[in-house]
Amino acid sequence: MKIQITLFLFTSLVLASCGPKIYKSTEFDTALARHKTVAILPADVSTRLRPNEAKKVTAEQLAEMNEKTGFAIQDKMYSWFLRRSDKYQYTVTFQDVTRTNALLKQAGIGYNDLAAKDRTELAKLLGVDAVLQDRTSMDKPMSDGAAVAVGVIFGMWGSTNSVQTTINIHDGKTGNLLWKYDYQAQGSVGSSAENLVNALMRNASKKFPYSVK
Repeated sequence: MKIQITLFLFTSLVLASCGPKIYKSTEFDTALARHKTVAILPADVSTRLRPNEAKKVTAEQLAEMNEKTGFAIQDKMYSWFLRRSDKYQYTVTFQDVTRTNALLKQAGIGYNDLAAKDRTELAKLLGVDAVLQDRTSMDKPMSDGAAVAVGVIFGMWGSTNSVQTTINIHDGKTGNLLWKYDYQAQGSVGSSAENLVNALMRNASKKFPYSVK
């Protein structure tokens, strides 16, 4: 019963966001004309705990939670694009994340290796024209040690002071950053990666470069 109440409390999503910041390269329009397929990488997730909470969770548990959240965000972003493909009429196809992850695994590229990998190498490996990755930094996401344990086991978060998340799109031919969208949410980001992705994409979709509408 106690766990059920705790999980229920986590399901709220209250966002008070700062205005998004957008960077668009002068090369983007040229690159856009030849982009046909885009791969979505697992999100690069980092978490900062309060000192007293950091003592209640091991580095391995925290890394496991970050990785699990990273793959969840990747999956939810892919699902978002699929569900809204008719409404926004995307000019590109998004590679199935199952295929993306399978190709990465076959090449021996683990979750922790992605940040340092050259985007041209990844694009060639995945057979795509561009690579998209979300980077999310969560500040003090757990209210106590029990919430950390629930987060590791169930992939859920407790109350969050702030979440800084960024969508980056790199050209597969040059490796250059073509588009960057920074979004900061404050308040309680609770139940799941899906809530975070929904909040992010509701804002980003209005300026998303591959969207015709």
